[in-house]
Amino acid sequence: MKAFELGNYFEDFKVGEVINHNTSKTIFESDNNLFSLLTMNHHPVHTNLEYVKNHQHKKILVVGTLVFSLAVGITVPDISGKAIANLEYEKVKHLAPVFINDTIYAKTEVLDKWLTKSNTTRGIVYVETIAFNQKEEPVLSFRRKVLISKK
Repeated sequence: MKAFELGNYFEDFKVGEVINHNTSKTIFESDNNLFSLLTMNHHPVHTNLEYVKNHQHKKILVVGTLVFSLAVGITVPDISGKAIANLEYEKVKHLAPVFINDTIYAKTEVLDKWLTKSNTTRGIVYVETIAFNQKEEPVLSFRRKVLISKK
């Protein structure tokens, strides 16, 4: 049996490849409440059932940065498990609302990659991740550059 190996090396990434991540997460009310408390986001749209009755969606919205954090986490086993560092996040877009009990999935496309100029034992992988819900509706997208070791 092969032991579980976290992440991929620079050479393992192929430009144009789309990775469908195996991990997923259902967002429970407790997740949203704890994240709201930890991040000091006490907006009633995330925590107050009476308030949201008069809001556009009529139900509690999950904190957008929780969805972002989950999407990043879902990608770790495939994208950044062997990372030296996440260098940059860009173009974070909230594409649709996320509600309590939605399940988040993600897929990532490898947009580009290149060796670093200062140290050729590592390279930068540039990817775009799209998170989507159980209805296969895209809910979030972002791009990032990850510094990853060569084999």
